[in-house]
Amino acid sequence: MQTRIKKISDIATLFPKEQKEINTLVEESLKDANARIERIVQLKENQYTFENTAKAMDNLFSLSDIAIVSHILSVIEMLNPDEALRNAAHKGILTLQAFSIDNISNNIKLYDTLKKYWHGNAKKEDLTDEQIYFITETVDEFKRSGLDLSEEKREQVKQLYKELAALELEFESNIAKDSSSVEVSKAELAGLNESYIDSLKKTDTDTYILGVDYPTYFQVMDNCKVEATRKKLYLAFNNRAYPKNEKILKEIIAKRDELAKILGFASYAHLDIDDQMAKTPQTVETFLSELIKKADIKEQKEFDMLVSDLPESATLTESGKIKAWDYRYITNTYKKKHFDLDENVIAQYFPANHTIEQLFKIYETFMALRFKPVEIPGLWSDEVKSVAVYKQENNRLLGYLLLDLYPRPNKFSHACQSTIIPAVKGHGPSLSVVVANFPKPVNNTDSLLKFNDVETFFHELGHALHAILGITDIASFAGTHVKTDFVEMPSQMLEQWLSDEEMLKKISRHHKTGEPLPQTLIDTILSLKQFTTGAFLQRQCYLSLLDLAYFKEGKEKDPKKIYTQLSKALRKNSHYDPDDNMFASFGHLCGYGAKYYSYMWAKVFALDLFNEIKKHGLLNPAIGQKYIREIIEKGGSKDPNQLLKKFLGRAPNQNAFCQYMGLE
Repeated sequence: MQTRIKKISDIATLFPKEQKEINTLVEESLKDANARIERIVQLKENQYTFENTAKAMDNLFSLSDIAIVSHILSVIEMLNPDEALRNAAHKGILTLQAFSIDNISNNIKLYDTLKKYWHGNAKKEDLTDEQIYFITETVDEFKRSGLDLSEEKREQVKQLYKELAALELEFESNIAKDSSSVEVSKAELAGLNESYIDSLKKTDTDTYILGVDYPTYFQVMDNCKVEATRKKLYLAFNNRAYPKNEKILKEIIAKRDELAKILGFASYAHLDIDDQMAKTPQTVETFLSELIKKADIKEQKEFDMLVSDLPESATLTESGKIKAWDYRYITNTYKKKHFDLDENVIAQYFPANHTIEQLFKIYETFMALRFKPVEIPGLWSDEVKSVAVYKQENNRLLGYLLLDLYPRPNKFSHACQSTIIPAVKGHGPSLSVVVANFPKPVNNTDSLLKFNDVETFFHELGHALHAILGITDIASFAGTHVKTDFVEMPSQMLEQWLSDEEMLKKISRHHKTGEPLPQTLIDTILSLKQFTTGAFLQRQCYLSLLDLAYFKEGKEKDPKKIYTQLSKALRKNSHYDPDDNMFASFGHLCGYGAKYYSYMWAKVFALDLFNEIKKHGLLNPAIGQKYIREIIEKGGSKDPNQLLKKFLGRAPNQNAFCQYMGLE
């Protein structure tokens, strides 16, 4: 397979159009991987060099056909409208995952070869810090895969990894495939504007269909005056993939616990966090417990403020708590009334095309880049937009971005970034996909983005730029291949540009008048930065402790019981409904494992860095280049603690985080 992009037309050919193409790609990838493995393990000790052992393994892990095809198939399963192709991609991913577990991550011959090289010929070579770091990290990763164990236990580990890969893929697939909806009358949509109601699908009996996609969910939960409608949609949304995924989650918990015990760890949480910045679950729990104390104080003040003036259709429970399906409506109504801020009015100043264009201009200035829209026919949907990214200094093509921003039936329903071809020195342009589900354009007008949508785009594009600019010698360190509890730092930092008055004026333009956001609205937006940060942090800590609880020691756990207990214990002012089974659609339980804490952990660093950058100017290319050079370009080739300390000139701290969040 051609894993380099030599001309722009190569991009569309990366994505198969027929099932047999997927099957062929999988077969060829396996042959290529086998050949690469054979070349490495057949070497004699006196032949070992960095290039033919360590670098060859790096290419196998991250730049070979099997690595690239795995990413391609994941995108097809998430985004392709053809069900047969999605199913074929799913099957292909399982095949590649099983092969990788059997022949790569658990290959004792590869491990032995790397160890012999490391303790032998490597001593004779003048290796770079990046090369040494790769070898030591890879040796540790092989150990965490159980390759120091007996053959019998290695086989157990290998089998568990394969079973877990299949379960995790099924868990995520069930979420993506869930097309639940509720039917309501027009009267039950009171509070929603007419143009939005007109855009909804109708049944033969003239009722309206509300899906569980994010744009529909947020629109209804924020604005619908009818509690019964909010409750119906809330429960439909929070019961996606239930009860299917409850059984699967129990199996994942049991198998992850068994795996950790075989590998010598107290729990899967210990195994999962062992190679992260935090190192141990205890460190994470200490971090979260301190944060919860501060968040609770802030959230109580917010609660007292909100319940002092409840809207008509929202009432507290008998025990004086806010019902889960009322929270967004209450906060949105409060903002409209007391801050004269209506999210739908704000959205009129953020037409998607203009906002995205201006966002790119900000990055062009700050990062000294150039973004050029390009046409790439033959992708999975005509809605996909394509952008080429160049370095201003020498007009060098760095990579391509594919933007799939609007909902479709059976499309992945959240927002994410996926790297197809990593940014590796000498390998040519990289390729990344940005996925979102913004409100669809209605009647040939531009899509109007909620402020939260704009933040989401800044966030996901932050990941994409990390992927494109993180150009390393070692493919396994490229772009976003960093510690999980650091990966959200660049994306969360770039969100902060929206907390600056000048940036808000730059990216906003009323879709009819062309006027930027008026000063009054800017003042209101900025004054609301800390409006519900207590509740936000409380929820983030709750979800972080939820995955820790699932993956602490013990294989027999009741996901529903743990979910219920934590919800009641940590969200004291929020009503828990027994019919709420959100844990079944908590997709982070697969990819993030016990590491959901990473969002808040990384946000501390993000805000610390942002404060430092803002001192120099948010459009200052000098500080932008320093940020790229000392943080982004390093990818995962250095310990994040070292990168942060060098950039800041000191150890990072929580001062900026606490100030931004309004914590005491």
